Amino acid sequence: MTTVLPHAHATTDSGAVLRELYRDHARALLRYAQWFTDDRAAAEDAVQETFLRAWRHLPRLVDDGRPLRPWLRRVLRHVLIDAGRTARAHRETLHDIVPVEGEVDGGYECLLDRGLLDVVLRDLSPAHREVLVETYYRDAPAERVAARLGVPTGTVRSRLYYALRAVRSRLDELAEAPTGADHAVRPLRSV
Repeated sequence: MTTVLPHAHATTDSGAVLRELYRDHARALLRYAQWFTDDRAAAEDAVQETFLRAWRHLPRLVDDGRPLRPWLRRVLRHVLIDAGRTARAHRETLHDIVPVEGEVDGGYECLLDRGLLDVVLRDLSPAHREVLVETYYRDAPAERVAARLGVPTGTVRSRLYYALRAVRSRLDELAEAPTGADHAVRPLRSV
């Protein structure tokens, strides 16, 4: 549905106009964002940001008289591209997340284990990785993680269960694989 807001809306409150926009376009924009991100939470955030920008430009949009969906979709696309760039620029590695212990024994095996764990964590989906890191490395209870992510506590527990299952499975695969065949962690050459 292509909504063109009549000039009569200019005299009404912006909340009613924004609700009408949301009613007419949110579902289509959310489908597009989910297709783009494969992550419902990120898609919802992007759609919310799109409608926030529409609200900021509402007087101009109302006076324009052209269909609004193309403008909303273009803004959504820009929001999604910006979010993707930000995510790529701020990727966390296991070494950034886990604090270094005060005592270091210089153990080569520990270094290899961390390297393997870093490889395995990168294979997880962002949602599963985030729950696993928050729960085990930052020692946050499921309720706090759920509140921070804006999802039910049961969803956090489910993501944690499947994340741990995937990590165990991947570590088992790496342990059974011939050395150097499936991952980039190789022994150092002696000088």
